[in-house]
Amino acid sequence: MIGVVAKLTIQAGKEADFEEVAKDLMAKVKANEPGCLTYQLYKSKKDANVYIFMEQYASEDALKSHGQTEYFKAAGPKLGACLGGAPDVQYYDIVE
Repeated sequence: MIGVVAKLTIQAGKEADFEEVAKDLMAKVKANEPGCLTYQLYKSKKDANVYIFMEQYASEDALKSHGQTEYFKAAGPKLGACLGGAPDVQYYDIVE
């Protein structure tokens, strides 16, 4: 399994726009990607402009497939318009 943590800093005043697009994306991922075991957005308790997506994929193929979906590609520019800087995306291997 593969874990992904994507830390995103959002421009002040763009939080609602970001959350609207992110919630729609989460719903589509959860409904259409059986290889994506977890896809959840969290908002920082310390900084209202910082969010993370915590993701877990059953395989490398499931992760690659996620990035190729039409809804993921469509959400990219909308989410990007809300960002206050480059995302920090980290990949992890499961420890069992």
